[in-house]
Amino acid sequence: QVQLVESGGGLVQAGGSLRLSCAASGRTFSLSTMGWFRQPPGKEREFVAAIRWRGSTTSYADSVKGRFTISRDNAKNTVYLQMNSLKPEDTAVYYCATSPGGLPRRSYEYDYWGQGTQVTVSS
Repeated sequence: QVQLVESGGGLVQAGGSLRLSCAASGRTFSLSTMGWFRQPPGKEREFVAAIRWRGSTTSYADSVKGRFTISRDNAKNTVYLQMNSLKPEDTAVYYCATSPGGLPRRSYEYDYWGQGTQVTVSS
């Protein structure tokens, strides 16, 4: 079992920045890939970014490329999502999740999920 806890969400004005954190505990030796997803109000959950625990390979959704940066601190078992130039359409509940490998973009390829953290961007 892996437990994931997100933090760092909040209310920010358009153009502002936030940094989300996702702390993993439990069977962390089994971690391979960490991903961030988001679910806007009334919409389906969508892929945001992913990073492999070993190496520096990352993947981003086109909608956030150039504005968001995913990174990890293996010593702290923590993954971050730096979000810059935020837009109202970035408003969503943000979730982190683990996957056994690769850089998948589909939610069903992730097995453990956090509880989510709300990000609200005002115009």
